[in-house]
Amino acid sequence: METNQTFENEFLQETIHIMEYSLKRIVHCLNQLNDTRIWWRPHEHANSIGIIINHLCGNLRQWIISGVGGAIDIRNRPQEFKDNYKLTKNELISQLTETIEECKVILKKCEPVKLLEKRRIQSFDNTLLSAIYGTITHLELHAGQIIYITRSLLKDQYQYLWEPQTKEQGAE
Repeated sequence: METNQTFENEFLQETIHIMEYSLKRIVHCLNQLNDTRIWWRPHEHANSIGIIINHLCGNLRQWIISGVGGAIDIRNRPQEFKDNYKLTKNELISQLTETIEECKVILKKCEPVKLLEKRRIQSFDNTLLSAIYGTITHLELHAGQIIYITRSLLKDQYQYLWEPQTKEQGAE
């Protein structure tokens, strides 16, 4: 019985899993906030959750959809950091969900033997492996920021997504 369980396949599957879990955690935060809080910034040089999501979508499109998938790169990175066009919570959730779903389709089609193939993305020479890995760490970084901002805004009203299930995890 032949199995398709190679390091490369596992890497791609884990990448998809991390994307799904990042999306779940971000949406969990957004669902606890109203539109005003999603666009709140402590000062003009800080990013709001809305700005971070716009930035994440631009980054995922450029690095995965264009860089790995071969679509035309239409990213306007400076525009991602402006909040002059504020999407609603539902629009942001839809935009991020659609972007991640498109990335997942590309990753599922990615041939593992091509992971060491070189591509030029955002003026950098990368392998597909490094492009994917860097994009996932970037997504996780910003997911953490969104959780931190949400917890800072909501304080003791913040609802945790994860609950310990076993004694080792801290369940009583």
